[in-house]
Amino acid sequence: MQTEALYQQHCASCHGTDRLGGMGPALLPENLSRLRQAEAESVIAAGRPATQMPAFGDTLNQASVTALANFIYQPPEVTPVWGRQEILSSHLLPHPKGSLPDEPVYEADMMNLFLVVEIGDHHVTLLDGDSMEPIHRFPSRYALHGGPKYSPDGRYVYFGSRDGWITKYDLYNLKVVAEIRAGINMRNIAVSADGNYVMAANYLPHTLVLFDAANLKLMEIIPVENDAGDSSRVSAVYAAPPRDSFIAALKDIPEAWEITVNNGGAEVRRMQTDTWLDDFFFDPGYEHVIGAARDGKHGYVINLDTGNTIAKLPLPGMPHLGSGITWEYQGRRVMATPHFRTGAVSIIDMDNWDVIKTLETQGPGFFMRSHENSPYAWVDVFFGPNKDKVHVIDKKTLEIVQTLQPAPGKVAAHVEFDRYGEKLLLSVWDKDGAVIVYDADTLEEEKRIPMNKPSGKYNVWNKINYEEGTSH
Repeated sequence: MQTEALYQQHCASCHGTDRLGGMGPALLPENLSRLRQAEAESVIAAGRPATQMPAFGDTLNQASVTALANFIYQPPEVTPVWGRQEILSSHLLPHPKGSLPDEPVYEADMMNLFLVVEIGDHHVTLLDGDSMEPIHRFPSRYALHGGPKYSPDGRYVYFGSRDGWITKYDLYNLKVVAEIRAGINMRNIAVSADGNYVMAANYLPHTLVLFDAANLKLMEIIPVENDAGDSSRVSAVYAAPPRDSFIAALKDIPEAWEITVNNGGAEVRRMQTDTWLDDFFFDPGYEHVIGAARDGKHGYVINLDTGNTIAKLPLPGMPHLGSGITWEYQGRRVMATPHFRTGAVSIIDMDNWDVIKTLETQGPGFFMRSHENSPYAWVDVFFGPNKDKVHVIDKKTLEIVQTLQPAPGKVAAHVEFDRYGEKLLLSVWDKDGAVIVYDADTLEEEKRIPMNKPSGKYNVWNKINYEEGTSH
């Protein structure tokens, strides 16, 4: 109780009396998954630069700092509620749709813009993909997650945060135009193919939430339950453009859901799966989805029309299917995926679902990228002692042709190509990091743009056109 009193005295004004967040982020175990407890103690004592988080080291002794850190990593005694009223009360609308000019306030190829998420200080940089020069840098909500999603015309981008905030940002006018909080702990968001709807996938509460994309007006809250009343966290939600639907992966129920919006309401189609599936990859036509099994050793191929599982793939080491890519190889389409737990890239024939090659890498990887116009696929070695390495794979020979080490000792990760496949960006994932620009054909470094722990980069053209070399 003494520690809770300390929290109410020093923390509640910014992080909420119930730890659900306010000016500062939510302080619940699920929301702090990216922050080690020792780091949390340092933040409490020393503050966080370039934010409103003050230092309490002169106010609190070390025992109190440690007690507060322990407190925020414990679940609350009563499970917090985030329902219709809480969502509606969070809605912010500084610039309703139609209230801002319809022309960009700067000159650039609007289809060749990049957004770079800088997780070091929770900012986003807008980058000109032709000149590779920053246009604008702006603060984001705490701990963006799941990748920003663009409107079909590329004018608007939607960000989702771990804390459940959805932010709609106008790339023409460089302004936040709407925000709303969909949940307490959110996995990701998806934007429908027609740009009319945004859907949020929540861990807490166990819901999918549908919004009108125009001003982020709440449309519907969908409880995620099976027929027996068992509820589930939602691992992720994806737009399936050819199907005019959303596909949701469930964490705690062996089902996958397809959600369509008709007459302003959501209709759910449930597909039974053979096991719990954590991560999804879609073929280009969205006829099939491959899900990663919880055992970390298999992938299951589901026909989205019938809902039936049609193949089981041996994929050792927990595949990161959400980062999978496809390309044409010897007249047929293949997909490739890195693995979280083993140094391998699995390459799969998408006609017969056979694993045609398991390519050995120098460690487990996180992200894989290519482009239709590039002969190469890039995969990082995100985990383990070789985290500063990046492999370049020849898509014709399925062999590693070069291994780069752009910043020895620092994580090198996440490639994104420009719209033409001529240049690419690679992150040095460090507070004193950079985005490195490479020539996509010669693999020569062209320049480094200093940034604060840059993570994902997202090219407008590649994302809105579902380019085969980028994640969807």
